[in-house]
Parts: sequence; structure tokens; C-alpha cells
Amino acid sequence: MSDTRLFRSLRIYNYRVWTAGALVSNIGTWMQRVAQDWLVLTVLTDHNASAVGVTMALQFGPQLLLLPFTGYAADRFDRRRLIMLTQALLGLLALGLGLVTITGVVTLWQVYAFALGLGCVTAFDGPARQVFVNDLVGERYLANAVALNSTSFNSARMIGPAVAGVLIAAIGTGWVFLINAASFAAVLGSLFLLRTGELYTSLKPGRRAGGLLEGFRYVWRRPDLKAMMVMLFLIGTFGFNFPIYISTMSVSIFHGGADQYGVLTSALAVGSVGGSLMAARREQPKMRLLALSTLAFGISCALASIAPNVVVFAIMLTLAGFTALTFNTASNALMQLTTDPAMRGRVMALRMAVIMGGTPLGAPIIGWLADHAGPRWAMMVAAAAGVMAATVAARLLLQQRRRQPPQN
Repeated sequence: MSDTRLFRSLRIYNYRVWTAGALVSNIGTWMQRVAQDWLVLTVLTDHNASAVGVTMALQFGPQLLLLPFTGYAADRFDRRRLIMLTQALLGLLALGLGLVTITGVVTLWQVYAFALGLGCVTAFDGPARQVFVNDLVGERYLANAVALNSTSFNSARMIGPAVAGVLIAAIGTGWVFLINAASFAAVLGSLFLLRTGELYTSLKPGRRAGGLLEGFRYVWRRPDLKAMMVMLFLIGTFGFNFPIYISTMSVSIFHGGADQYGVLTSALAVGSVGGSLMAARREQPKMRLLALSTLAFGISCALASIAPNVVVFAIMLTLAGFTALTFNTASNALMQLTTDPAMRGRVMALRMAVIMGGTPLGAPIIGWLADHAGPRWAMMVAAAAGVMAATVAARLLLQQRRRQPPQN
């Protein structure tokens, strides 16, 4: 008998504890993201979008460079202990960036260095956290838990930037970094409070030489996984560069300050929360949903690029957030549910590398385009990426329909 209750995963003690701690930490993380972009764009440079693009490239580049090791680590090692280590390191990096900023010695190269450090640690943290959801709830509630995780993450995305915008204006970016450092105590505390005997642990793969490349071979043999990876590459590389899109549109087109930037980022998150809550009611998403959501994402980005004022732009961002999160959550759940449990860590590492590691390829291009052609043209690239991703999904669906035997 199916269970479609919206918050069904929260019946599990371990998931409740984890979600509470993660929410606090995620709010701090989003506060830091806004503060970091604002520091680079308005304090360390003269509205240089390319510098923001370089910062994003350094922060997300390790997703690709460390790929052979991050997914294997998520499959091989105790994920709870691995996440404890990565979260502690992320907290220390936030502390360091906060200290150099409030003391007035921060430089652009230092921000680059901290962004690279954050990227290296997050490369190991991300796949482990993705697969850890299954350890908390098991396969029965996996799709619901993934959606609720997205709800938590995007609720933080809605709260964090708005709070960051106010705090940047009131006390400065350095203190925002320090607040984020303190927020990691919440997620570390939740990990200590988990009932380890109730975790749904899966078999660890053997230590054979082919383990690092097995994830690539596994995906290559699966047309559906390959199609989703291509879609994730298009959306992650050219569609999800919202820090550049929002900051440049806010400053250059709508002439706003840090508070407007924070509100616009929160508008994106409002749509994301709506998308994740809708996803939480589905037991298992389908490829058709991925096609429709990416097409709608492209359309909403196109409308945002031609918005005549900041209110219309905020509304279009809300729609973009809704469709982007629908695609992101559905692809996450579908990939985990259709992947062999022993391969999930490596497949999810590939997924994260593609969707987040593609950002270093797209961010400098998008930043350069925003500087030289204008932010509106830069956003049109996101629109084109959404339409292309929808085309990939439609092609796969057509191939699957042709392979189905005719019905009498």
C-alpha cells in the first residue's frame, strides 16, 4: 500500500534529527554564499562579474578534479564519520575567511584560496551526504526524504540570503562568515545524536583496482543515466549560475544594493521550496517530468532575461526556482532508485560532479558574457540550456517508446 503523506520520512527519528541540524547549517551556508559573492563583486572588485565567475569555478572545480576519489569514498567509508570530518573542515574554512575579512586584510586571492578549499572539502562531503539519506530512511522513503532534503536546503536558501543582505549592510561580510562557522555545530551535533543501530547501511564495495572507474562504466551502460547526466551537464554548466545572473541583474540593470540582492536570491528559493514540496508527494518520478521541468525552466529564464523591472524579475526567478528544483529533486531520486545500492556513491558523485563541476566551465563564460554583452544576454544562455536539456529527455522517451513491443 502506497504512502503519499507529505512528511512521511520525518516519522523516522534519525531523519528528524539530521534534518534539524542540516537546516541550521544550510542557512549559514547560504548566508556565506551571498556574502562571498557580494564581497568579490562590490568590495574587492569594481562590479567585476568575471571575478565572481572565477570564484565559483574554484569552489566547484574540485567536483570534477577529485571525482575518482569522492564517490569511492562515499561507497567505501563510514559515511557518518566522513560527513563529521568534512563538516568540521568546512566550519574551520568559514572561520578563517571570517577572520581575515573582519581584520581588514582580505584580498581577492585569499577569497580564491578559501573558495578552492571549500570546493575540495565539499567534493567529498556532497556525495556522502546524498547517499547518507538512504542510510537514514531506507529505500521505501528515499524519494520522499530526498524531496524533503531539498525543501530544507531551499528553505535555508530562502532565509539565508535575506538575512545575509541585512547583516552585510549592518555589520559587514566578515561577521556573516563567522556566523556560518558557528552554524556547523548544529549539523555536527545532529550526527552525534543519531542512533547508529537504526541506520540502513549498505554493503561496501571491494578494494579492487577497477573500483574507481566502475562508476563510469556503470553509467555508460545505462542510456537513461547517460541522458540524465547530459541534462545535468547542460543545466549545471549554463543554467545554475544564479549568483552571476542575480548579482549582475540586481546591480547593473535594477541598480540595487545588498538588500535587493538578498531578496532576489530568496525569491529564487521560494520557488525552489514549492518545487521540493510538490516532489515530496511523488513516490517515484519519471523521465517525462524531467523533460517538462527543464523546458519550463528554459522558458522562465527567457522571461526573466527580458523582465522590465525588478518585481517581474523576482516573479520569474520564483518560477525558475520551482522548475529547477523539480528537475534537480526528480533526477536525484530517480538516479538513486534505479542504481544498484553498491554503486550509489559513485553514481551520485558523478551526478554532483556533472551538475556542480560543470559550473567552473560555464561560470567564467557567463561572467564574461555578462560583462561584455550584458546580464540579459547571459540569462538567455540559461534559457537555451533548459530547452536543450528538454530535447535530450524527449529523444530518450521517443527511443524507449519505439523499443516497446506493439500491443495487440
